[in-house]
Amino acid sequence: MAQPNRPGMTVPLPGPLHSHRDKLGELADLGYTDVWSAESDGADAFTPLALAAAWEPRLRLGTAIVPAFTRSPACFAQCVASMADAAPGRFAFGVGSSSNVIVERWNGVPFVEPYKKVRDVVRFLRDAFTGEKVSKVYDTFEVQGFRLGVRPEQPPPILVGALREGMLRLAGQEADGAIINWLSPTDVTRVVRVVSDAAGGEDREIVARIFVCPSENAAVVREAGKYAIAAYLNVPVYAAFHEWLGRGDELRPMWDAWKAGDRKTALAAIPDSLVDELIVHGSPVECRAKIQAYFDNGVNTTSLAILPLDPDLKHWDAVRSLAPSA
Repeated sequence: MAQPNRPGMTVPLPGPLHSHRDKLGELADLGYTDVWSAESDGADAFTPLALAAAWEPRLRLGTAIVPAFTRSPACFAQCVASMADAAPGRFAFGVGSSSNVIVERWNGVPFVEPYKKVRDVVRFLRDAFTGEKVSKVYDTFEVQGFRLGVRPEQPPPILVGALREGMLRLAGQEADGAIINWLSPTDVTRVVRVVSDAAGGEDREIVARIFVCPSENAAVVREAGKYAIAAYLNVPVYAAFHEWLGRGDELRPMWDAWKAGDRKTALAAIPDSLVDELIVHGSPVECRAKIQAYFDNGVNTTSLAILPLDPDLKHWDAVRSLAPSA
């Protein structure tokens, strides 16, 4: 059975966490079904969802994503199980490798064998959720004698943040789905095919984090959007992803200039057409149509991330204009 389309929003929302209660309720009123947290240099992934679990029972909650490297195995199991216990049946856990910048530079953890690390976290969580004592040597860590003391009524689905084929196959073979980002609606078709083939016909959820700026000031959005694209697509994992998607020739001038330390030339080398592919912008009607194209090409769940690329755009006006009920 095909999964229903689930329109979601990225959290935390602007402003301090304690101020979000009414806004989460408005998200549900507007027709958003999900909220998905991220974890990089702001709030951790679980606290905004714990608040949402208590404040707004209509919303499904998910992490997109938690880095596999930045928590120990037992701590991972406790965090995930606690969140699942707080919101039974409406929490999904997304884990991924993150990047060398976040893992190594910011957290001081070697970014080594990311595929194996993510796979081992998925396997360990599956083992821990059985409630049995885990004594096992995984490829990237060892756990001896751990038994999870929190038994969620419903173990959460586990999703893998995936870019290239290895992680996408892992998402299909051993997880319940994939979390994808920084790709166009057309790219989704290729990505979904890898997951589906690896799943052998079994159903898998595809969650897409989509960057959106509902503004008709195309020149301003494109200029600012190039900074966002450069910040991500020069990270090795994202560069390799877009090389795999076939954008190597298009992006090589930007990559070469960036490596040479020439940021101005690097930004100028990003074509407007790439901003149009990777960032949803235009009128709210145009934005909603492009978001629908992600669904049409195989995405089940969206997590919209509002980018403040136009200084005249107010965040909450954007949220309302993109709403499923609009």
